[in-house]
This record gives sequence, C-alpha cells and structure tokens, in this order.
Amino acid sequence: MGSNSATEADGIGPLTIQRALDMARNTEGDLDPTVSAYLEEILGDIWDRIQAQPDTYILSKEEFAVFNYYRQRFDGSDIAQRAVARFWANYQGDPAELNDT
Repeated sequence: MGSNSATEADGIGPLTIQRALDMARNTEGDLDPTVSAYLEEILGDIWDRIQAQPDTYILSKEEFAVFNYYRQRFDGSDIAQRAVARFWANYQGDPAELNDT
C-alpha cells in the first residue's frame, strides 16, 4: 500500500506513509505538494477498499493512521464510521501507539 513507493519529497528521500504523515502533522502552512499528493493517493486507495467491502473491511494500523488524519472529510459517512468502529473492535495494540503512526 504505497509504503514502498519511490515517491520523493524535496530533500528527504523516499516517502513512506509514516514519514508523510509526520510531515503533514508538523507542517505549518502549505504542505509540500508531493507529500499531499502521496497521502491523497493512499487515502483514495483506502477509501476504495472500504467502499468495496463496506461491512467487512478492517483497516490496518497504518491505514487507520491515514484515514484518521483525514477523518473530517468523512464526517456524516455511515460507511466511514462503521470502518473506524471495526478497526477499534479488532485492534490488538495500545491505543497510545496510534499517536506515533
């Protein structure tokens, strides 16, 4: 899911989902367009998977981190709410760890 992508942002080397999310969370003002496009592509892939399996798809920890970053886009979406609920119902780790993803 894009983690091994060769996409690069100015001077930081290959992007990973974690690196892109860190940059997005720590950017004041405009986010680097390469990082923004990368995250948008990842989000689109995640949303496609959720919509293809609206009652059964379970987000991975990494997918949840991206989806959660963009959660306001999905306010009012029953499909999104159910996907998040399924994530939490199946999550086995420490919820505090998600702050680091």
